[in-house]
Amino acid sequence: MERLFGLSKSGTTPGIELSAGLTTFMAMAYIAFVNPQMMANAGMDQGASFVATCLAAALACFFMGLYANWPVGLAPGMGLNAFFTYTIVGDMGYAWQTALGAVFIAGLLFVLLTVTRLREWMLVSIPWNLRIAMGAGIGLFVGLIGLKNGGIIVDHPATLLTLGDFKIIETGLAGLGFLIIVSLAARQFPGAILIGILAVTGIGLLLDVVKYQGIASLPPSVMPVLGQLDIMAALDVAMVSAIASILFVNLFDTAGTLVGVASQAGLAHPDGDIKNLDKALVADSTSSVAGALVGCAPVTSYVESAAGVAAGGRTGLTACTVGLLFLALIFFAPLAGMIPPFATAGALLYVALLMMSGLERLQWEDHTESLPALLIIIMVPLSFSIANGIAAGFLSYVILKVAAGKSSDVSIAAWVMAAIFTARFVLI
Repeated sequence: MERLFGLSKSGTTPGIELSAGLTTFMAMAYIAFVNPQMMANAGMDQGASFVATCLAAALACFFMGLYANWPVGLAPGMGLNAFFTYTIVGDMGYAWQTALGAVFIAGLLFVLLTVTRLREWMLVSIPWNLRIAMGAGIGLFVGLIGLKNGGIIVDHPATLLTLGDFKIIETGLAGLGFLIIVSLAARQFPGAILIGILAVTGIGLLLDVVKYQGIASLPPSVMPVLGQLDIMAALDVAMVSAIASILFVNLFDTAGTLVGVASQAGLAHPDGDIKNLDKALVADSTSSVAGALVGCAPVTSYVESAAGVAAGGRTGLTACTVGLLFLALIFFAPLAGMIPPFATAGALLYVALLMMSGLERLQWEDHTESLPALLIIIMVPLSFSIANGIAAGFLSYVILKVAAGKSSDVSIAAWVMAAIFTARFVLI
């Protein structure tokens, strides 16, 4: 391990790395319970999706640890899985096999951007405020899904939405789950989200609103989703905007996460250079391709890795530990199948709030910058479509800049994105 990970050079030990890996796993293991529910809503087999989620996460963590030697955990991304289910499958009406094909194509493009200088150009070219708005808008979207799943927000014929009935046990438990998570998180308790999900499920068992199905068993077959992607169907012209949305959301989310974790882990040099950043980006982008083959929404680096870094994780041994724990989790499929949507509602709402934390960095004083960003944030949840919300933001950005006589501020990438989304609305 010393030769493979350079532990002493990084000022760490196997014990510290294993402990850090456990901390990161506890912080991000909730995805193994949330993602299969999302995939089931897209028509995929929930048991197979649980296994695929764990396998994709494990493979990605091993790649990150062994190739890049970074203490970063990876798994299917929150927000991207919502886009997969509710936009590509739900809103656009494509089969989940086609959605997997779109994930695969976006992953290949991500790899291409990563191994060339196109990545740097793209990161610089997309307006900063729109990048922030994408994350915040997707956060609101995920939060709305959580509120809906928990019965905290329900439909209403007159007002469209209204507050749910907390006298209903499931709704009350959804609210309780959120309170448990935020209370533990406020105390920086490792695994706050996972503990909240399991606690609500346990209370639901006691109140007989959750049926006991067992804890551990041999894993279900992954074959119903393994290799089921339909790449040819995803090459349809109508999918261009969806593929572009997956690519850009994944690109910016990954870049922000990796740079942030690298700084915390001491991987950033005083001159600004970051050790093995190119390898980390290759590991992340390649993992999205592998995830699509396994049967998953886009795989991405998790900001929760910062918890493991805070616990002392400095090398790829931390990431490999996370991967081993995801493999072990495969044998707990009955537990995953037993967890109801209202038990994960609080987790979705909490993650949504975290995803909105970048709003303080918006350039509020320039309306040609702030208004398109706010339009994305509003339209993503209200149109129940990440692609439509991002489209509204890019189109309004270009129009406002031209109208204000600031067309020189519009980058080539922004023009291209605006053209893609215009074609989607006009021609498709």
